[in-house]
Amino acid sequence: MLADNNPLMLTAMSEIFERDPRFSLIATSSTAEGFLGTVMRMPVQVGVIDWNLPALGGAKLIEVLREQESAPRLVVYGDESSETSRKAMSAGAAGFAARSGSVERLLETCLAVANGQMVFPFLDVRKLQQDPIEQLSRRERSLLEALSKGSTNRDLAQEFGISPNTVKFHLSNLFDKLSVKNRAQAIAFYYANRAAKGDF
Repeated sequence: MLADNNPLMLTAMSEIFERDPRFSLIATSSTAEGFLGTVMRMPVQVGVIDWNLPALGGAKLIEVLREQESAPRLVVYGDESSETSRKAMSAGAAGFAARSGSVERLLETCLAVANGQMVFPFLDVRKLQQDPIEQLSRRERSLLEALSKGSTNRDLAQEFGISPNTVKFHLSNLFDKLSVKNRAQAIAFYYANRAAKGDF
């Protein structure tokens, strides 16, 4: 399924996917709500969405769909900006294709995502792994390390001598700085960062 606010882009993409025998185009929508309504009723394997889709926006749409068991894997089709692809990855998209890229690149990205792969620009991954760690305070880095060892909020409160509510406050700030939604994503981010720096 395709979702884009620009009718010309939506028509062009529809023609591309309809011509390719590897795909079966289920539906199109010009809004996030329309996309959501359709994929809740019909089986869709892969969705291609515009990051700035009205009115929910790409990030919120991905967040809502993450809660659904049979949700499609989403490819964000957006402007070639490391910030957009980084945000798409953090939100939980399965892939990113730049509008400035070739049609074949978009199709290959969708096929890879349909086969269970994640597809993001290499440089974006490096940014995701390097930049946010630098923004963390010493305490936030210590919390992240303890979190990666499986510590609960109660464990963290005892270890750092702070209340459970203060732990929640620090974790909320930590998640915001890393652009992740929960502790599982924060832990995955931590290990990806260490691997990138050769700390294993």
